[in-house]
Amino acid sequence: MYVPVRPCACGFALRVFRSPLGARTAVAFTTERRLSDVLGPDQPAIRLALPAVRALASPLGVELVSVDPQLTAPPVSTTPPGTPLPALPS
Repeated sequence: MYVPVRPCACGFALRVFRSPLGARTAVAFTTERRLSDVLGPDQPAIRLALPAVRALASPLGVELVSVDPQLTAPPVSTTPPGTPLPALPS
């Protein structure tokens, strides 16, 4: 599994997300491509077996592991407030 991580003082830490219903969840992807499609090409990740993901998440109180999640929020816009939106193609 490809598991998203974030840099921290001791190296990397497991990223924890929220499910569509608001529950905390670890996520894992079966391919690098699926991870990249959902979280972007610059998302750091490590390879772990599913039991290892569960073992890392459990001390954080996270019991749910979502495999190949597809529902995500759009990226945060960096467009300054008040900037007109581009016209839709006709």
